[in-house]
Formats: sequence, C-alpha cells, structure tokens
Amino acid sequence: MYSSAADIQTYLAQLPAPQQDAIQRLYQLAIDKLPPGFEPIMQYGMISFVVPLSLYPKGYHVRKDTPLPFLAIAAQKNYISVYHLVLYGDLESYNWFTNAYQERYGKPVDMGKSCLRFKKPSEIPYELLGELFTKWTPRHYIEIYERFLGERVVA
Repeated sequence: MYSSAADIQTYLAQLPAPQQDAIQRLYQLAIDKLPPGFEPIMQYGMISFVVPLSLYPKGYHVRKDTPLPFLAIAAQKNYISVYHLVLYGDLESYNWFTNAYQERYGKPVDMGKSCLRFKKPSEIPYELLGELFTKWTPRHYIEIYERFLGERVVA
C-alpha cells in the first residue's frame, strides 16, 4: 500500500497494529544494524534507507536529484515487504541470502527481484535480516550499484 505520510513516525502511526509492530521492529533493526552513512527517509511511500546526496551526488539513475535507495520497508495489503537493492544487483549477495534462508527455515524465501515478502509478521526472519543489514557500507553499495549500472549499459 502506497502511503502519502510525510515522515516515518506518521507512517508508523497509520498502520494497523500487527503490521505496525512488525514495521516498527524492522525499522529499529535497520537503525541498529546498518553501517553509518545510510539515512532513513520516506521515499516512494515507504520507510527507506538511502545513500544521501551528500555522499553520492550522482543520485539515483532514474532521478538524479533523488538519494540512492538501499533498503525499504513497507506494509502491503497482504504482506510485509523488505526491499534490499543489493540482492537485485549482486549475485553473490543474492545467493548468500537465499541459501541462508533456505538452510535456516527449510523453504525458499518468497522474493521478487529485490523484494522479500512475508505474509505473516511471525514469518519475518529478524536475525537473518540483521545479518543482511550489516553487510554493506554506503561506499561498498555505491561500488555494487555503479558496477551494476555499467553492466546494463548497451554500446
């Protein structure tokens, strides 16, 4: 569900109780585990952690005046979503996460390109997500992002 909330606290306050608890917990996990340099903002109707323009003035390739998205957390109609852009742009990271999830939970993760979907708040793998959140600094993510963009350039 897209939210027009202007800030994170308003977004959280507008959520129904079960989703609010899960999103609040994910938000706090990101605050606690992400390396310094990522900034929490509302972006695209979700709680997002971005590389601010002060660290990466080139911005997001589709919107140069927009901070580079890294992680987003949202309550959808039928699930909780966690978007982690490294999982889309870095095969090694994708393989690590999907294999770790399979090993720990005995089933494949419900996932789109970068979107992890959890139908029930009780299914959210907070410990594994905490590990995922610690793995990339803003600088490392910028390197992955620029490498990914370079691979997509058609001569």
